Amino acid sequence: MGIWKTPVDIEILNQLGHGTLVEALGIVFTEVGDDYLEARMPVDHRTRQPAGILHGGASAALAETIGSVASVLCVDDMTRQQPVGIELNISHLRSVRAGWVVGRATPLRLGRRLHHWHIEIRDHDDRSIAIARLTTMIIERRQQGV
Repeated sequence: MGIWKTPVDIEILNQLGHGTLVEALGIVFTEVGDDYLEARMPVDHRTRQPAGILHGGASAALAETIGSVASVLCVDDMTRQQPVGIELNISHLRSVRAGWVVGRATPLRLGRRLHHWHIEIRDHDDRSIAIARLTTMIIERRQQGV
């Protein structure tokens, strides 16, 4: 189980993205390990910029998606707490025109109130195309009707 406080079912993670940006961009969770979570995203008409290369915003959305979901899986009490993204920075290292990119989130630090994630995005030739760092804050869930 590693760092995860909740058992991880890839099929359920993929169902959660229906009707969201995750589905629109074609992001699919593919692998989970003791201390990492992976997802892939196509480089196609949905994720390319007009110049024909992967849009930096699509890479950022992939990084934030993986890191945020990883944080959800690390929360002690999901009925009372939820992570929210408070900072994302990403460096784009190489362009991609087609195929798939795969992002892998690993924790830098998992504190009681802040989670810091390192997300590396690689292309179909296993070349690093982007490096991101995501910080999520763990907040108390608001009660219904309040």
